[in-house]
Order: sequence, then C-alpha cells, then structure tokens
Amino acid sequence: MTSTIPALLGKALPPSGLSADENAALSRLLDAIETDIAPAAAEHDRIGRYPTAAIAALKRSGILATAVPRGLGGLGFSQRFPLEIQVRLAAVDSSVAQIFKVHDELSREILVYAPPDLKPVLAERLLKGQTILGLAVSEPTRKADDPWTTVCLPSSDGGFIIDGKKIYTTGAAEADLIAVWGFNPNADGVAENPLMGAQLNLVPPTTPGVIIHRDWDALGQRATDSGTITFSKVQTDPTWRASLPGKAPLPFASLRYLAGFAACMVGIGIGAVSAAVPFVNAESRPWPSGDVDNAADDPYVRRLAGELSAELAAAYALTLSTGDLLDAFERGDIDRTALAIPIYAAKAVASRAGLRAASEVYALMGTRATGHKRGFDRYWRNARTLSLHDPVEWKHAEIGRHILTGWEPPPGVYQ
Repeated sequence: MTSTIPALLGKALPPSGLSADENAALSRLLDAIETDIAPAAAEHDRIGRYPTAAIAALKRSGILATAVPRGLGGLGFSQRFPLEIQVRLAAVDSSVAQIFKVHDELSREILVYAPPDLKPVLAERLLKGQTILGLAVSEPTRKADDPWTTVCLPSSDGGFIIDGKKIYTTGAAEADLIAVWGFNPNADGVAENPLMGAQLNLVPPTTPGVIIHRDWDALGQRATDSGTITFSKVQTDPTWRASLPGKAPLPFASLRYLAGFAACMVGIGIGAVSAAVPFVNAESRPWPSGDVDNAADDPYVRRLAGELSAELAAAYALTLSTGDLLDAFERGDIDRTALAIPIYAAKAVASRAGLRAASEVYALMGTRATGHKRGFDRYWRNARTLSLHDPVEWKHAEIGRHILTGWEPPPGVYQ
C-alpha cells in the first residue's frame, strides 16, 4: 500500500484538507490507479467503450462505498473527499473519473430521498463494494430542460413499467444498477406540480426490455460509453423504487454535479501537465535563442509551465473548497445561493484552466509531441468534450447577475 500521498504538480497545489481516514482510503485508491487504471487509460480511450477492468479495480479499492453515511453503517466521508478522488482519477483517466462521479453523486442522493426500506438494502450493497451505479436521465428532446418523455407507470405489484429512450447514460453500460428517471403521470398532485411525477427506479441492466446500444462515438470521454439506452415495457422490482413523490430531486443536486465537473476538468489539466514533464526533459528540443541544452531550462518553457500550474492550483483550491460548502449546506449552515455562486466560480475557472492546460502543453513539448502514438491529444479531447456539459459563459453571466443585481439562482437542471 502507498505509505504517503504523492503530491500533484510538485508541491504547487495546496494540501487537500482530507482527514486521516480519508487519506488512508485515498492511498488504497492510488495503488489501484498506479497498478490498474493508469496503464490502461490510453487503450480505453482508443477502444471507446466501458473501462471494465478499471471499474473492477475501483471496486476492489473500496472507494465506491465511501459515500455511505455513518447512520447507515458507512464512514461518513466529507464531500471534499470525492472531489479529490475525481481530480486524481481524471489526471490519469477522466472517463473513469466521470463514471465514479456519477456513482458517488447518485449514492449520496438516493440515500437521502429513497424510501426507508430501500436505504439499508442499498447501503449494504454499496458497503460490500461490488455495486456501481450508472445514470439514465437525459433524453433526445429539443431542449435540455424539456419534460421527460420516458413514462413510468405504476404496476400492481408496487413496481413500475418503464417505456422511453435515454441518452448521455454515463456509467450505465456496465453498471450493476442503472438509476432511471421517468415521469409518472398518475402520481398524486402531478397536475399542480409536475415534479410530483418524477420517479427514480434502480434497474439491473439485464432486466428484460433494457437495450444498451453501445453507440457512444464522441470526440472525448470515450470510455464513459455514454450512449443510448431504450426501455421497452421494463418491469421494475418494487424493492428498487428509489424515490418518493415530492422528495426528489434534491434542490442542490445540480450544484453537486457542477462541482464534480470542475474537479474532473482540474484533474485533466493536471494530468496533461504532469504527462508533459518527462517529455520536456527527455525529448523536447530547446529553442536556439534560449542558449540552453535542455528544454526544461528554456525560460519561456518554464514560464508557461508555471503559469499553467498556477491556474490549475487556484482552480483546485476553489473546487475542493466547494466540498466544504456542500457539507455546510446539508447541515443547514448556509443558504443555497452561498453554495451555488462559489460552485459556478469553480466551474468557470476549472473549465478555463483545464482546457488551457490540455491545449498549451503542446507549446511546452513542441512538434514532436503531436505524433499520434504519443497519445497526448486525449487530454485535450477529454477536456473539450467535458467542458461542453453546460456552457461556461452561462456561469460567468450568472455570477455577474448575482453580483450586479443580487439575483439568487433557483434550483434547475444546470443551476
């Protein structure tokens, strides 16, 4: 087992602020990263399908159980912890980081709003470390916030019958349980409040009627395998009814998602710069005007490396601090706006820092680094793809609206 936690970008980043127990769990994960996840990352990107071996390594590390609260037998780790995990994973394989992100967020949410009978059942499976959750929520509608067309009708046994199509199903292709959101038009009070019809069910991917199309073909984040899934008269098990009308989604769910995307973007940038360091020292050619023998001694190479690292360090610090704010919000110590605006800021700076680093490392390394066999392009492709989840200019505009007018963002798909 790794005895110490290795630093990222030398000692440019501030301390993670994790507890001793959290660092012990991180240490176990770092062994899995070094042994199983990092060596397979390039191949997972090339194939563009679910990283089966890497997820198996995550399960063995015990990291999938860390979202379970103390009240259900878990360790009650902070929300700073999964953000650090996402940074570490994204630095080597951002697809694995996003799959973990979805699992952790779903675990933390469902164990809040699930029916009382389900909570201990799901917690037990998570604590055994052999269950990973995938997500099926987005649909091929004209607008991202259009009403769901996936119908979830109650059946006589207490379960539901699901019919519909989902896209961007991150982590669902080989999940043990798929979290499927649908609309129950028969729910009490749905005419007055459509959210009363929102229904979440956990569905094993082998359930009859579940068709996983494996049609994901994106520029980046290829191993998330986030393609199309159709549900044709899928009969759910009543045991896995995962939400009660009016209890979900949580009013800050979208904010936790945004914090996670920020962490992944920071991790990609850190991974790109870290991967460039040995190349610069061993293979890059110094520019003649620099009058040095090694590219690492070129003052402009040093300047750019320092600038990229400084931006990533700032984004890292702000992103991890949002984990503390998430905990504070759940305790009732701060209001939603005091949580939302800093997360918007983290998403904005992380997107800029991660995307810039993934692109500008080529300026550090030079033309030799552009060879296809080098594989450095995956950092930029992953950052560019992940950054499109929600336009960062809207985060800038929303921060500005708050500063200038006092506007408080209401709960929403991306707010």
